[in-house]
Amino acid sequence: MNNKFIKSALMVIAVGALSITTSCKKYLDVQSPSTSSPDVVFESTDNTNAAVIAIYNRLCGDNGYGSRISTLFGLTADDFKTSGSYSSSDRRGISMYGASSDNTDLINPFLQLYSGVERANICIKYIPASKLYANGSDAEKTIMKRYYGEALTLRAQFLYELIRNWGDVPASFVPSADAETLYGPNVDRNKTYDQIIADLKMAEDLVPWRSGITEYGSFRYTKGAIKGLRARIALARGGYSLRSGSHTMERSADYLTYYKIAFDECLDIMNHRSEHNLNPVYENVFKSLHTTTRYDDAHELMFEVAAFGGNASTDSKLGYYNGIRFNSASTFGSGGGGMNAIPTYFYEFDASKDCRRDVTIGVFEIVASSKKIVNTLFNMTDGKFRKSWTAFNNSSASQTFGVNWPMLRFSDVLLMYAEADNEINGAPSATAVSALQEVQKRAYAGFETQIPVTPMDKTGFFNALVKERLLEFGGEGIRKYDLIRWNLLASKFDETRTKIRALIAGTGDYVNVPNYIYAKESNYLLGTSVNEVATLDLYGGVPNNVFASPGLNSSTAPTGYTVKNWRKAVTEDNSITSTSTGLAFYFEANKKELFPYPKTTLIENPGMVQNFGY
Repeated sequence: MNNKFIKSALMVIAVGALSITTSCKKYLDVQSPSTSSPDVVFESTDNTNAAVIAIYNRLCGDNGYGSRISTLFGLTADDFKTSGSYSSSDRRGISMYGASSDNTDLINPFLQLYSGVERANICIKYIPASKLYANGSDAEKTIMKRYYGEALTLRAQFLYELIRNWGDVPASFVPSADAETLYGPNVDRNKTYDQIIADLKMAEDLVPWRSGITEYGSFRYTKGAIKGLRARIALARGGYSLRSGSHTMERSADYLTYYKIAFDECLDIMNHRSEHNLNPVYENVFKSLHTTTRYDDAHELMFEVAAFGGNASTDSKLGYYNGIRFNSASTFGSGGGGMNAIPTYFYEFDASKDCRRDVTIGVFEIVASSKKIVNTLFNMTDGKFRKSWTAFNNSSASQTFGVNWPMLRFSDVLLMYAEADNEINGAPSATAVSALQEVQKRAYAGFETQIPVTPMDKTGFFNALVKERLLEFGGEGIRKYDLIRWNLLASKFDETRTKIRALIAGTGDYVNVPNYIYAKESNYLLGTSVNEVATLDLYGGVPNNVFASPGLNSSTAPTGYTVKNWRKAVTEDNSITSTSTGLAFYFEANKKELFPYPKTTLIENPGMVQNFGY
């Protein structure tokens, strides 16, 4: 790792001047401590709070979950891919499994994650050694223990992100000033996982539930979120991963031990429904990320990365880089379009009953007239992030809108529980079935009795969960890592290519998909996503019927309409064989499940070994 960077990170936090910009987001409204001595910094609850906030700060910005990690690292899977053409040296190369080791959009997030680890290590060393922690008032000891638990949790999050992208990363659990060497070797990820899983067990006992934190709403870790993170990491530890020695996807023989951890943690969260529950309206979960007005009284959003400040270091480009596409000449200004839905993903949803399709997929775009019109089937975007859901200034050329990144939702807890239960017991229990169906019924609002039939055997139930997680978490940077831990990434790419070819040919499940759709511009109502799609002006009537009307085969639109390529927009070249737009064109099984280590890191740290195949 970068020696100069580590020293810089150490200096920043040790002096306490942590470069935190104030914001309307509560947890960032602090004053930086004025002293440079750790012995003094950690003898004040206010200064300790500022030091912990400095750790949270490493989650933000272009090189955190504000852009690179959220919109590039989690691509590509069978839900979304990056838009446009890409090469190995630009940021889009990351998302097509073609990144080279000199890709600058790898090195900067890599260093920022390690900066977070370093800041956490300093807090983890000094907080429990402080007088307040051991001998302060009851209130002081309680708050210092909470800060300690948050620091442990944040370190676990940073290391988890490093592991799932790079594998056996160097891992230090002490500040760099105390380390034997700054040039640590690769460390077996299982050892690191076991350490952070143990750390999170300690942390969850130190941090209160949401209702026990008076300033809740400040986007900081609570007991429920820590438990959810521990469950997620335990499933990763118990799942498959690309091993450095064998160059194959493997999981350990004791994997059920880790499924049991996930089972217990998720069950405890589910038993505290007053703390976190499903939001009854799926779309409102994502609207809440965009504004200070919260539409999530159920607190389904268990942890978010807060975006603030209108700059590349602390804000996000969510809704500008990705999300619904806005024409620059419209009253909304430019934005969106950086991610495209895999064409077949649109047809994975029940068109008439599952509300998630129209929230998740940007079926329409906003044109120069500020009206909406349907996209082509090849050019649909992700839809959970929308500039129009924010309080943006129409005349502003800003690329940052303070949109938070959803790190953990209660629906994930339900589905992780169902998965762990099924794996441990060899078939789903009634509670596991209920957890799956709870997610489905929310998606089928108004059609709850028509949810899919739940398989009751282990394999069938697992396959239902694989499908449900595809539908529930599209565009949230989850799917790729799910497929990796299940060892399904390569097979899902093959399966998706087969589906795309069937779509191109208009056979099988796609026999009723039209070649063309004829559309007019219509008013953007700024209403619910389902209604926005339902009110698209399409020749032939109701949009959901038009999307499955095989008779639309003429390239000449009826008078007054514009022709939109639908099935004809998808070709063997642009979707499969193209070196710049083909689905995961450069993916190689047992090699590209991990990123290459940045070249500059390997030069500065000769103790590290590059990942296989790079």
